[in-house]
Amino acid sequence: MLPDGVQHIAMCLNIDEQVALLKDIRAIVAEAPLYIPCMPKTGKPMSVRMTNCGPLGWVTDKENGYRYQATHPVTRNLWPAMPASLMALWHKYANYPHPPEACLINFYEQGAKMGLHQDKDEANFDAPVVSISLGDDCLFRVGGPERGSSTKSIRLASGDVIVLGGKGRLNYHGVDRIYPNTSPLLKNGGRINLTMRRVTPA
Repeated sequence: MLPDGVQHIAMCLNIDEQVALLKDIRAIVAEAPLYIPCMPKTGKPMSVRMTNCGPLGWVTDKENGYRYQATHPVTRNLWPAMPASLMALWHKYANYPHPPEACLINFYEQGAKMGLHQDKDEANFDAPVVSISLGDDCLFRVGGPERGSSTKSIRLASGDVIVLGGKGRLNYHGVDRIYPNTSPLLKNGGRINLTMRRVTPA
């Protein structure tokens, strides 16, 4: 049983759909390369590499912290447009009438993880967060809206979707581990997580 507002929709994408979506993601990465973000204040590098697509992208660095901006922090170019494949997934699973403005693309190599956190840098919490997994399985952990709340863990596979909306929109969540060699999708292994968000009020 997951917290209210948190949905796990298993095997949303079959292997052909995963391959097609991966092709779109690779085109985005060719235009907006993956880079290593840093934590605010400490400047500690995160264990994931990331990029974005859409009108806005989520970034973080030592000097200016967590934020959204229209340009890649390394190339200074505008983020690539969000492909139709991602927009279709948003319309299917978000149950929200307005389009996403950002898709954060995180790449987890073996050993990478993401500590418990809230997605709260947006000005609009009415829209859900829609997250798609590609590649190796991961152990996903989700709690409540308070940091000290109890958590539940589920294993996410390639093609799975997680939706955080309603009462679960600001729930803490993270990735505790990657299970290597559990998916043939990525030739060299690893996991891609695609997180679509609405940033500004509709």
